[in-house]
Amino acid sequence: MTYCLGIITESGIVMASDSRTNAGVDYISTYLKLFDFSLTGERVILISTSGNLSITQGVVNELKKDLKISEGTNLHTLSTLYEIARYIGGKIRQILEQDRSWLQKDRIDTGCSILLGGQIKGQDPELFLIYAQGNCISATKETPFLQIGETKYGKPILDRALSFYTSLEAAAKCALVSIDSTMKSNLSVGPPINLVMYEKDSFKIRHRLQMRLGDPYLAKVRKFWEVALKEALDEMPDLNWLYDCQESQEDILID
Repeated sequence: MTYCLGIITESGIVMASDSRTNAGVDYISTYLKLFDFSLTGERVILISTSGNLSITQGVVNELKKDLKISEGTNLHTLSTLYEIARYIGGKIRQILEQDRSWLQKDRIDTGCSILLGGQIKGQDPELFLIYAQGNCISATKETPFLQIGETKYGKPILDRALSFYTSLEAAAKCALVSIDSTMKSNLSVGPPINLVMYEKDSFKIRHRLQMRLGDPYLAKVRKFWEVALKEALDEMPDLNWLYDCQESQEDILID
């Protein structure tokens, strides 16, 4: 399992991912799941992958191959990010058509999904989630983030703290807390954590980092967040309990 997320704001895009792949309790590996296919000055293309590793690696290799041989249709020739999302979706279907029947014979899950974020010159930044079937959805102002993989543990912070108008730096911190919260609750998600912040209309990735196991900043963020949550809990208004109630507990439950 893995966890990747993308956030889009009025100022740009943040994308983050863990690097853990779990094929059983005794086989845990580390693989890069956040890829940069940008063309500096012209377009920024960031891709995160989740799911069956052989399928997603096959897709990434196909994307690289098309760029290397200057295939007529590739990440650098398509004119919109939506067309790129559909192109990537086609690559997923291509790999699945080749491998699905063989994998299913051994009951191997072929599910996968990909996040695509970036900007093409002359257009606004966009963020897409591409499904294994090849179709896609886009983030919106109302829903400015998309997740893939082990999504449930990291979603509450995004729902409560994030909006399209959140500053880009705050969105990056929110992404980091979201991933750390997921790691805290699910051992199948783990470092190194890769984080990229892209500033709208810069057409260059200026901010990226990787945090490995034991990274002091990651430990500091976890401690700060845990303390802040405990302080918020202590400062919450007291509950309005029922005192000196003559009714039995059974009557209260019936009412």
